[in-house]
Amino acid sequence: MHLALLVIFLQCSGVYTQERVFTFNNVEIRAEPSAKVKNGAPMSIICHADISKSANFHLQHNITIFKDGKLVYMIVSDKEVARYEVPIARSADTGDYECTVKADGKTKSSKSLHVWVTGMTKPILTAEKREVLEGEVVKLRCELPEEVPPLQFLFRKTKTNSTPKEKLVFEAYRNFSTAEFSVEEGDNILYFDCFGKRFVKHTNFELESSEPSNRTLVTVKEPFIKPSLIIKSTSNITEGDRIEFECSTVVARMRDIEIILQKNKTILNSVRDEKLLKYSAVATLEDSGEYLCKVEQGRASKTTKLNVVVAELFPKPILSASMSKLDENKELTLSCSISGFRKANFSILRRNSNGDILLKNSRNLTVRVNVNDTGSYICKAEVKGIVKESKPVRISVYAPVSKPTLSVVSGLPEVVLGKPLQLICRLMMGTPPITFTFYKGNEVKKVVINDTYATFLDENIRQNDKRGYKCDARNNHSSGVKTSNILNITVIVPIRNASLGSIPYGDVEDGSGTAFLCSVEEGSWPIHFKIFKKTDHDTLLYEKTESTDRIVWHKETMSRQDTGTYYCMVSNRAKVNVKSHPITINVILASWQKGVIAAFVLILIVGAITLTVWWFLCKKKKAKESSMEMSRSALATNSTNEKLARQHNDGDYYSGSGYIEDGENHMKSTDENKGPDLESAEVEYTEVEVSTLDPHRDSMENRHSRIQGHPDAT
Repeated sequence: MHLALLVIFLQCSGVYTQERVFTFNNVEIRAEPSAKVKNGAPMSIICHADISKSANFHLQHNITIFKDGKLVYMIVSDKEVARYEVPIARSADTGDYECTVKADGKTKSSKSLHVWVTGMTKPILTAEKREVLEGEVVKLRCELPEEVPPLQFLFRKTKTNSTPKEKLVFEAYRNFSTAEFSVEEGDNILYFDCFGKRFVKHTNFELESSEPSNRTLVTVKEPFIKPSLIIKSTSNITEGDRIEFECSTVVARMRDIEIILQKNKTILNSVRDEKLLKYSAVATLEDSGEYLCKVEQGRASKTTKLNVVVAELFPKPILSASMSKLDENKELTLSCSISGFRKANFSILRRNSNGDILLKNSRNLTVRVNVNDTGSYICKAEVKGIVKESKPVRISVYAPVSKPTLSVVSGLPEVVLGKPLQLICRLMMGTPPITFTFYKGNEVKKVVINDTYATFLDENIRQNDKRGYKCDARNNHSSGVKTSNILNITVIVPIRNASLGSIPYGDVEDGSGTAFLCSVEEGSWPIHFKIFKKTDHDTLLYEKTESTDRIVWHKETMSRQDTGTYYCMVSNRAKVNVKSHPITINVILASWQKGVIAAFVLILIVGAITLTVWWFLCKKKKAKESSMEMSRSALATNSTNEKLARQHNDGDYYSGSGYIEDGENHMKSTDENKGPDLESAEVEYTEVEVSTLDPHRDSMENRHSRIQGHPDAT
């Protein structure tokens, strides 16, 4: 029974599980009435989930709505739709909206929807004061209470018949801002307003502006009246008259008030915390011009201008000189005068950086001058306490120039061909400015005005140019021109095309001498020659300076160590080293050394041949000795046989012919026993005459004769 209940329970669970199956088809989000809403209008954000179910069953939905990633609305419901109501839409509601639906462990999100609330709320402007004084500051506050930063605020100040002044303020974290405007002179009635601006994301961060704020009126009061500037003396002012200025104003508050009198930006006088300024002076011609009286208090400032003309009492004096340029030890007369006016106190002075030097209180001055009297002179005239100064007169006193000296800047009177030549003309004495003239031959090359020296650069140097140089100098002294001595220049021709040769060339016998010839194609003398042998650090073998275009160096004895590569280096005063092409010297054996070696080799060859022959002869001798021993053995055997035969035959004698036959048989036997060795030894045989003497005696003599006739019998 328990088993049956378990089966029924499992079947029921399977049926229940099949009935709870669902899936999200889509989740949508939209805005009503549209995604673009006017500021202040109602707005709804609707999230709808499209769900498919396996059966009709209740499903709880957790629906959340986000704006720019932040949660703004959430609801748990069995409905598939959620509605987020915004009764009054503001620009702060602009943003990207997205909704997410969760149900029974499953989650689905919608796409993002951008909602734009157009327009901004009207800003509110407040002023700290509605009534201010000139020079004070108007403080303003502009607020956008329903907007969200970042924001921009534009403040405007407007006065009658003028262009508004604006100030732009950026606020990153506040929805309000403040600004200050100075109240300037002439401001009466001022109007202020402000605007709000914000960035709109979907329009590439363009600015959207609000409508203008409320207009605020600010009235301005003067802290003081415009000052008055008068001259208390007569209207016609002449030099020497006393001139008196008065500058005054009316102030509402005396504290921190200041009055200033100035001319051409130069302050003449000033007072503080007073309503009246006075200033007086003896009038001069330079006092003519525009005067300004300025009253300042805080930031407020007002000015008044007055133009003053001072008539001339007498013109400026004129200083005249008998001569402006003169030789030293000459007389100079200076005279001071006033056109149409003679009653004055005159003085003549010399200008000096530390203060003018009085020379004489007189109209005229005569002196004998020297060079130190060169300078500027003036005269002064005084009438009724008015002192006027003449224009300066320049007096130049000249000492004569000395004879100039012409030289080469580098020192020696020479120049390398192709290089420029710089000359300097100097003077020991002479009052500047001095005019220097350079000549090449009789041709003027350059004119220079300087104090004590001048230079000339000649860049056209030729090899065969024989013209000398000179210079002359002159100043304003009456002695005239002085000319230098003629300077002759040596033109140094650089070395060109160095070459090295040798005699003999190439192969040189050991122990013999070699002559090295180093020469140049062109170059000024003296010339410095060097001969090197190439090594790891090239070895200098010979050097010499000669006034010629070639040198010969004799190396008396060459050895095998002298084999190698040689070159020569040539230079002159042009200080340019010219290197020749290298040559190769090969030191070989001398003829007598070759003869010694050949003789030694020949001796070795002869010795070898001699040893070979000696060895052959020794071998041949040994072969002959072996053959003789074999012959003696055969002869002894035959003799024994003969004795036995004689004993057997009772001493019978043989005829001579029988012996010869016997001898022939014996030789045959010997030849047969000798074999190939005796044949190769080429044994010579000698014929022997046989007599009919005693056979035994004859036999011994014949045998002895045969042995002596053999080549090896010795």
